[in-house]
Amino acid sequence: MNDIGNLEVRWIQGFTNKTIVFVDNKTVCYTCGIHICFLNLETKMRCVLPSPCRGIGALTASGNSKIFAFSEQKLFPSIFVYIFPELQLKNELKGTAQLDYTHLTLSDGGPYLGCCSSLPDHTITVWNWETAEPICTQPQAGQDVISLVFNPLNWQQLCALGTTFLTVWNIEKSANFHVLKPSMIELPATDGSFVERLEHTSYTVSDKLPYYGPEMASSAISGLKGDKTESSATKFCTKARLTPTAICWTATSQLYVGCEEGFLLLVDPESLSVSVLINPKASDGVPEIRQSNFQGLALSKDGLIAVTKESVVHCLQIKGTQLNVTKTRKLEGAVTTAMFSPDYDSLLLTSNTGQIYILNSTESDEIVKVMDVPSGNFVAATLLPTNKNICVSLRDSGELHLSEDGICLSSLSLQAEITSLACCPIAQYAAVGTTSGNVLFVDVNRKQQPRLVHQVHLYHTPVDHLVFDPEGHYLLTSGSDSHIFVIDAKPSKRFSVIGYTVVPGAIVSLSIQCTRDSDQVKVLALCTGKEGKNQEGSLLTMLTLPARNLTGPDCVDQHGRLSAHILRVSTYKVPHPLNCCVLGVSEVFAYCHRRKTLQRFQLPQDTDGLSSQQVMQLEPEQEVKSHPLGPVSLVLSPHQLWLASVGRDGLLCIRKPASMEHYIERQCHSCRLGGVRSVSFSADDQTLLTTGFKDGSLVCTNLRIKDVDAGEETKATWYSQSMTQFLKNVFSRENPVLTDLPEWGQGFPPCTEKPEDGEVSSETLDVTEQDESYNSLLSASHSHPTWLETRQEAVIKEENEQYSETKKNLRKTMRELRDTIQEMMRENEILPDTERLEQQEFNVDVDEQRRLEAMVNEEVIKVRNEIKWEIITKCYLRDILKRECWDSMKFKGRAIKAFHSEREVKNYPLKERTVKEVEDLRRVQNMRKLEEAVCTSSQEKNSNTTSGKVEEQGKEDHEEKSAAVTGSFTAQLGYSNPYVYDQFSLQTTEQRINQIILLQDVIYRIKTAFNTEFEAVHRKKVQELNHVRDRNRQIREIMLELDMDKKLWEPSLTDSEWPERMLTVDDSEIKAEKHLTLEQKREEERKMLEAQRHLAAKGENFRERALTDMMDGVLEVKKGDILKMEIPPPDFVLTKPDIQWSEEEKKAYKEFEKKTKTLNEEKEKYKKLLEPEMKRLLVSTRSATEKFDDILTKLFEKKMKCEIAISQEELRITYLVYSVLIEEEMRNRELELKLKLEKTLAYKDEIGEEVKRHEEELELSHKNYDSIVAEDKVLDKEFRKEFFDVPAHVVDHLYKLFKRRPRIQKMRTQTDNNSNPFKEEHLCGSLATDTLCKMLKAMEELDTPDNMPEGLNPSIWERFCLVRRTKVESEQKIKVQALTLAEMQAFLQKRKYEDTAAQEIKNLSDKLESLHKEKIRFHKDIMVQVLLKQGQVEASTTDLTADYTDSVLLHRSVVEDLNRTIRMLGQLKIATMVECKDFRKGIIQLEWEHKMKRMQIEDLSTKAWDIQMLRLSEEQQDYLLRTDRYSRVSKQVSVLKKTIDFQEKSHLQNVQHRIKKIEQLNRQAAMKAEKNAILEQQLPDMQATVAERKHIYEETASEENQAAETEERYQEIVQKKNLQGLARAQAENLAFLWAELERLRMKNFPSLDKLNHN
Repeated sequence: MNDIGNLEVRWIQGFTNKTIVFVDNKTVCYTCGIHICFLNLETKMRCVLPSPCRGIGALTASGNSKIFAFSEQKLFPSIFVYIFPELQLKNELKGTAQLDYTHLTLSDGGPYLGCCSSLPDHTITVWNWETAEPICTQPQAGQDVISLVFNPLNWQQLCALGTTFLTVWNIEKSANFHVLKPSMIELPATDGSFVERLEHTSYTVSDKLPYYGPEMASSAISGLKGDKTESSATKFCTKARLTPTAICWTATSQLYVGCEEGFLLLVDPESLSVSVLINPKASDGVPEIRQSNFQGLALSKDGLIAVTKESVVHCLQIKGTQLNVTKTRKLEGAVTTAMFSPDYDSLLLTSNTGQIYILNSTESDEIVKVMDVPSGNFVAATLLPTNKNICVSLRDSGELHLSEDGICLSSLSLQAEITSLACCPIAQYAAVGTTSGNVLFVDVNRKQQPRLVHQVHLYHTPVDHLVFDPEGHYLLTSGSDSHIFVIDAKPSKRFSVIGYTVVPGAIVSLSIQCTRDSDQVKVLALCTGKEGKNQEGSLLTMLTLPARNLTGPDCVDQHGRLSAHILRVSTYKVPHPLNCCVLGVSEVFAYCHRRKTLQRFQLPQDTDGLSSQQVMQLEPEQEVKSHPLGPVSLVLSPHQLWLASVGRDGLLCIRKPASMEHYIERQCHSCRLGGVRSVSFSADDQTLLTTGFKDGSLVCTNLRIKDVDAGEETKATWYSQSMTQFLKNVFSRENPVLTDLPEWGQGFPPCTEKPEDGEVSSETLDVTEQDESYNSLLSASHSHPTWLETRQEAVIKEENEQYSETKKNLRKTMRELRDTIQEMMRENEILPDTERLEQQEFNVDVDEQRRLEAMVNEEVIKVRNEIKWEIITKCYLRDILKRECWDSMKFKGRAIKAFHSEREVKNYPLKERTVKEVEDLRRVQNMRKLEEAVCTSSQEKNSNTTSGKVEEQGKEDHEEKSAAVTGSFTAQLGYSNPYVYDQFSLQTTEQRINQIILLQDVIYRIKTAFNTEFEAVHRKKVQELNHVRDRNRQIREIMLELDMDKKLWEPSLTDSEWPERMLTVDDSEIKAEKHLTLEQKREEERKMLEAQRHLAAKGENFRERALTDMMDGVLEVKKGDILKMEIPPPDFVLTKPDIQWSEEEKKAYKEFEKKTKTLNEEKEKYKKLLEPEMKRLLVSTRSATEKFDDILTKLFEKKMKCEIAISQEELRITYLVYSVLIEEEMRNRELELKLKLEKTLAYKDEIGEEVKRHEEELELSHKNYDSIVAEDKVLDKEFRKEFFDVPAHVVDHLYKLFKRRPRIQKMRTQTDNNSNPFKEEHLCGSLATDTLCKMLKAMEELDTPDNMPEGLNPSIWERFCLVRRTKVESEQKIKVQALTLAEMQAFLQKRKYEDTAAQEIKNLSDKLESLHKEKIRFHKDIMVQVLLKQGQVEASTTDLTADYTDSVLLHRSVVEDLNRTIRMLGQLKIATMVECKDFRKGIIQLEWEHKMKRMQIEDLSTKAWDIQMLRLSEEQQDYLLRTDRYSRVSKQVSVLKKTIDFQEKSHLQNVQHRIKKIEQLNRQAAMKAEKNAILEQQLPDMQATVAERKHIYEETASEENQAAETEERYQEIVQKKNLQGLARAQAENLAFLWAELERLRMKNFPSLDKLNHN
């Protein structure tokens, strides 16, 4: 696989996970894709650890031990533990997690690692990472855990922070056995109050009556069993709690907990107590942090560091429950976590978006932003061809970044959604494509400040591809359509668009090559062959362009399309659709996703004789398996010797084009996060850049070639140097032009969003009034036109200018033709139908007409299909509703309304009983028959002991109490079921269920019987309506004969009475015009013709026509037709006057009068007979309808009784259902308690076995300890025997040295850091080996020959050292065994102390016993329904359920007498109270009148004073003193009349003067108009002359004009100042005069009380 070389990670950039942790005092690490990046906070240097897996999950580190660990992302993941800075793998931990690890944490107190797995097990596991063995585990404990933290002082405490809970897991140890024990912390409620958990007892019983049964727990009501019971009880029985977000261990092994609601808590894990340090809802809280939302907590020696959601860092000094804010710092960005370095010198603040801040209190008191690691997903990245160390990258947020060796130098926000990127080889700029179709050109010469210098709008769709040719001649672009634009890449040409071409279908891939020898640029486009967005294509289109001279006038047409003689096109077809391709030297490399293969195609050499329309078939020359996850991107190196491929699997593969089966492979990105998005080569072919889809990482790798292929690397270097030398002159010429380009103006936005389609709105026009403006409304352009649209608009404008005269003539001719056609159409409108032409025959453009007709027909078919499917849907719903709610009903719901009132009676809608209901009823009835038969036989046996009198009395009592005892009136109505149980005999659940079935049958019988009567009444109403219609028909006939016009009462059935009418639609209900098809129209015409023929044939029957004319079509005259008879007068009456009549004519006239009189008398007799008949019919109708209303009233009363009976039966059913549910709940509670009891018994047995096992282990440990102590004593005793050959005084001295031990504890305490708030750590068993090593190391100093006594043989000293070392090891073993023994004893004592199973068993047994008692009481205390007469229950009914414990039954007369007496006394009391009220009312009224009079006096006094002090003028005084007022008024009237006459005369004179003036002005206006006409003719010449003179004047006398203007402005300012001074002086003088006038006027005003009136 890697036989040709390898790929090494050079640097990475990005930020994937929000976790940033310290790995030593100065270095932090974080996840970047599938790599781990290490950042030195002082030097800003980075190093990278490539992941050994295909993805990184959780990450953690321990700065004290310089250990970091991370999990992989795959099925059954492992945890890798590494050491820093060696970056060596210490161990791989393989646990039981199936999908992923959510959180990891390392302990500073030992080699322990805690982890939490995800679905499905949610297991918390503690590992010993040195031995790679789990020491304890707890399944289903890590659900919703967001953080795991070891106690820095005690590794045996692990805190798990969840979204809604806080748990401290204690790791209890006994020798090598470990177990996790939880301590659940009960957090306060959201209001800060501490509430106890609401424990549900097994039942709650009320002593008040009526007794409805016990109230059961929620678990019994829900029917849950097992573990679900506890979880449901927790949810139902607890209030809303605080939401913890951050935790921090204290130096006393307590916990600070920050909450989302702004609370800060102090938790003691030992006592499980919680103290509220900060309550934002308290009035005495700290104002600085009252509205804070804690995001992170960290403990320092100065206090608690708290980071809030508002990006504020507080330093809190906490003493007990008192809290003070010592320092507050504000950050510029959001911060989510806070942590101290292992030496507690630096505070690290990080955010989820990659900002890193540091606070070093020893050096500065300010927070410094160390680095801003860019976050977000990369879109594309590439290295500058002119400087391979500079990387240009784009992110999905629209930001362009410049970085060098992975360090971000600068950024530029393009404020657009980015799609593609390319860098120019001849100048330092980058081309960027956007989703709005713009191409942006960014100058990157200044690394610290890139700038946008140009943009061009090419598409209305996203720009998918941007490619430069290697020599920098052109920039080619393509979008999702079939257009390829060619842009001049030289800045000196201002990035002008040369032209475009069109390929067949949408473009999937685009690549380019430049052959220097042939001076050609070849472009390969992979096309789909059809429009639309597609990810696969099977057509390869080769475009050949000249490298130079592509700017001539004959290169493109007027629309900008490249000419055919300039652009050569070759089209090839491949057998399988491809996802991407890249062009090499006469060969093509492509990837087929369907076959998961990489293919190489050889292009034909000679294609000059082929036309652009011909398509050649290509077959792959070579095909190898490639990336299993696609789509794949391919890139060919600049020197054509390496082929790079990347895919969604995250792999980067490098191949030789000649032998693609050999390749180099490296995992660069995570396949879980989408794999690799893009790849690019550097100019020297030695470096590659890859970007991930969703991991937010950018990876730079170096390509290392083995020695056997070193020639390939030499070729790449030579090619890079030759290209650099070749482009050096062009670069030196074009790059200065680029730097001189101005930045894109502020008036033009850097990019434009995708324009919305213009909305075309056109009014409805008459067909005879449309013109060419109508056609202009059919098209609308985009708000931001593209380059092609601008070019087309320019061409159209040029053509309009060129052919304007011709178009004008054509428009004139068209207008004349249109007017002629419109006139013809108007004339056609007034012609008869036989001569009128169709409107379509006036259409001149037949093709356009056909096109519009086809368009309309297509739209009609579409709308018709939509309407058809909508109708089908509604019909389907209608059928379902009708079948379910109408057809299935045995009795359909309907009503009957009265004729003469608003009374309405409805029936009971009923369905047919189901088969199951009938079977259940039959089963219950059969069961009741058997029970009654058994009961009857038992009664017959006991009948001999009872007397007949008792039997008669029992029967009477039964008849009297049946209604009250049975609880309903059903028996009185005659609808009872004989098998219904007695209410006092319902004992079992089965009996209650049977009773419910029987009562439901009773209800069904009641409804059925009522519906039967209802149907009879309904039929009677229908008959009555028919009778009313018949009578009304007779009445109308009589009224017609009597020539009367009177409106009759015509009742009918409403919709509620005739619901079937709602399901049918009459034609009269449809307001819209009925649409007829062609066949239906023909059928209507045929029927119409048949009717006309029938009428024509009927008109030819002369006999019938004569009979109709003479005798109204009948041969016999009826009596009713006498009113229609008229005797015609003789003819001479109308032709002759009566004087000229003859005798015969007079006799004939007398005969006529006699017949007329007789006929009139008969008519009067017949009318007198008809009027009583009409009255009789009306009275009959009234009486019949009123009789029906009486029947309906009786039916209504029957309905009320049925409703009462049904409600009573339903109430009984409700009571029975409630009792069945209560019994089911008690059964569930019993099963729950029994299950708990079984579990508790099993737990007790388990605890007993565990205690027994630990006792055995403890006993064995005691024996081991005793043996080790005995061995140690033996070593002490055998010391002198060991040195028997040494003198006694030397042995004594050696024995003193034998007892001497080094002091290693003092040495350890001297190394403590004063900045660390955690001073000491608890020793654990795992540190025993380290202690022994330190002891032995310290013993080496004592074993040196310097400490040997003088004169002692060195061999004896060596033997002594060995003995002493053995003694030290034995002592250490004793200490370790003693610690282990103490741990085992403590563990055993805890197990015995926690053995509370006996008490739990007792509690459960008591609950079971109480439940059994309550169950027996419930069965005995039966709830029955008793009916009492209304008004005879005198107990209070204020509560919903009355308590009848202190009620007494009394006779009705006693209560009525008492009520009568109370009512009489109450009336007397009310009368007395009314008298008191009236007397009091009179007193209040008199007081009010007195107060009103007093206030009127005060008002009159005030008015009198105002009148005395009123000031009057001389004229007012004169008016008041003078007595002849009427003469004065008449004099003023005469003066006014004279004045009016004079003004009218003056007005007439003025009018005459104004008329003359108007005539004069009109003559002057006419003269001025003539002069204006002459001046308008001279105006153009005068304007030209004025413009020339003005130009000359401005050129020659600008300075003089400026001086004159300055002088003029100065004079204006001086004049304005003088005028202001004059106005100010006049204002002062005027104010003085007004004051003097006011003084004099006040002096002349007299007082009102000095006036004398005659």
